[in-house]
Amino acid sequence: MNGKQAVVERLEESGVVAVLRGVPADRVGEIAEAMYDGGVTALEVTADADRYAEMIGTIDERLGDTDAVVGAGTVLDAPTARKAIDAGAEFVLAPDFDESVVEACNEEDVVAVPGVMTPTEAVEAMDAGADVLKLFPASTVGPDHIGALHGPLGDVPIMPTGGVSADNVADYFEAGAMAVGAGSALVDYEAIEADDMDGVRESAREFVDAVEAARSA
Repeated sequence: MNGKQAVVERLEESGVVAVLRGVPADRVGEIAEAMYDGGVTALEVTADADRYAEMIGTIDERLGDTDAVVGAGTVLDAPTARKAIDAGAEFVLAPDFDESVVEACNEEDVVAVPGVMTPTEAVEAMDAGADVLKLFPASTVGPDHIGALHGPLGDVPIMPTGGVSADNVADYFEAGAMAVGAGSALVDYEAIEADDMDGVRESAREFVDAVEAARSA
């Protein structure tokens, strides 16, 4: 998929970004495919994995003929961002706001999703050229924080991550989230350990169903 706006639209359409943290590098392709079959079309490989660039490339190759988008998460500096982008990442997320990471993404026409919590961080990130704001950790402040940010800042796209589950996802969308990020609440690590791709697929489907129900309410 080409163009930042197209990727942002795809993230919004997906409604959820699956955070793949600590999954086996040699199995990430089949895991990503099972997640996709369960309805998840946006996947994030965290850059704290030793082989994160290889894993991004594997997913990109495995799902390259689909409408899926793959990105990198936990990106703390510009060199890591560039390595992820070279591997095929179409969006880059971080738990914090680092202007050099946003700049690297903009130079490569890749979607930048820095982590923010306060209005000051949000304004600084948007001024630097961020495309979407990652509210992290969302569980610390809850869904109402989205509306609190939208009040003075307008309808900036916000993706809450950290503590989002099928049980509370409706609250985040009602508050104005454009999409959510989810890890263990979406990715069934026990099923992965048991080599149960049907379980991975079903867990993904249940979360996607919750997202769809929340957005249609």
